Amino acid sequence: MSDLDLLTQSLARNVKHWRAVRGFTLDVLAARAGVSRGMLIQIEQARTNPSLGTVVKIGDALGISITTLLDYEQGPKVRVVPAEQAVRLWHTDAGSYNRLLAGTEAPGPLEMWDWRLMPGEHSSSDPHPVGTVELVHVTAGELTLTVDGTEYRVPAGASAAFEANAPHTYGNAGAVPMEMVMAVSVPPVP
Repeated sequence: MSDLDLLTQSLARNVKHWRAVRGFTLDVLAARAGVSRGMLIQIEQARTNPSLGTVVKIGDALGISITTLLDYEQGPKVRVVPAEQAVRLWHTDAGSYNRLLAGTEAPGPLEMWDWRLMPGEHSSSDPHPVGTVELVHVTAGELTLTVDGTEYRVPAGASAAFEANAPHTYGNAGAVPMEMVMAVSVPPVP
């Protein structure tokens, strides 16, 4: 079985599980996540590989991390994730990518990401739930961070923190690859 098949099956199992834990019907989760009921059915039946944006929306609506949605089982109190097991959720032909390095529930989802954006590329994100906070630390190049229409430059060695309940975009307007580490904290579902 391929890694993609394992991720698809884990996602199906975990969306069903957490939807039941939260007491959400398919219609309720679809409305909260802003995805179609049909898409949720396909995900829960492991018949599709949804986009990263769809997985993020479902995790946000359930109040759990992407790590929890993709995990097969909960690990011990300390969980070491070897470099080769970091999950790359998207990439471009030019060489941009992001990798989910680790995540946990604390009490809401808490995730740590490794990002690389090649010159001229960007990645946009829909608003996350109110109370979501993102921290970024740029290790190479310069990040062009746009939050709710305002642009901020974050050079190598600098960090930024922001409330992520507004549209935001990570971009690289420079001539060299931009690399950063990002942490995302999402509040638990009430």
